[in-house]
Amino acid sequence: MIELKNREEIEGIRKSGHLLADLFRHLDTQIAEGMSTYDVDRICLDFIKRHHAVASCLGYMGYPNATCISVNDTVIHGIPSKRLILKDGDLVSVDITLELDGFVSDSTHTYEIGKVSDEVHQLNIVTEKSLYNAIDAAGKKGARLHDIAKAVEDTCRPYGYGIVRDYCGHGVGFSIHEDPCVFNYVSMRNPNNKLREGMVIAIEPMINMGSWRIKDLEDGWTVKTVDGSVACHWEHTVAITENGAEIMTI
Repeated sequence: MIELKNREEIEGIRKSGHLLADLFRHLDTQIAEGMSTYDVDRICLDFIKRHHAVASCLGYMGYPNATCISVNDTVIHGIPSKRLILKDGDLVSVDITLELDGFVSDSTHTYEIGKVSDEVHQLNIVTEKSLYNAIDAAGKKGARLHDIAKAVEDTCRPYGYGIVRDYCGHGVGFSIHEDPCVFNYVSMRNPNNKLREGMVIAIEPMINMGSWRIKDLEDGWTVKTVDGSVACHWEHTVAITENGAEIMTI
């Protein structure tokens, strides 16, 4: 069931999202070659605690860390590790879900470590562009979920990228994952709800340089590309308002 948010609840999610945006601005100045993904996770957790918020992922269904950090061929849900050291040329997605005063926001930024290849840089730029194109589509009068998916497809297909089908965006605000599912590709099997004022959704293109196919590792969390190709992930929490789509996490 899709839970519509009232103005007061939207404001609570907005405050949560703005704090999450501040966290990413802080991380922008910190993340660097030579750090472990565990180091990055600790930076994020310390920030969240200092601002009297909650790291929603920590302990969620047994998840052991505050963030998901996915490097190169890891698509999503990479578990931070002291052994995984960031190196020149890596593409690193940091996915953070934060709760402030009972309201949840969710966002992912992807970082280029040092000098990445031209192909990896292009993947990052196009994936981020597909997110903003999808947000623009969501803000149009009468928009539906398939309009979001089509915007991602139209942005990424010309490059031959694989659009992940097994995972998708989702509703958010009261908890980490709510209805509806927000897919990044168009299919008649996928929901096509009309976007209504009060809906809050996490739009999150997950795009692979190669095949769209993925595999789940035995740790129960890590998701990788089947062909070893580099993956990219961008995400914002977006509210549907009377004035269109508002990005909460910026």
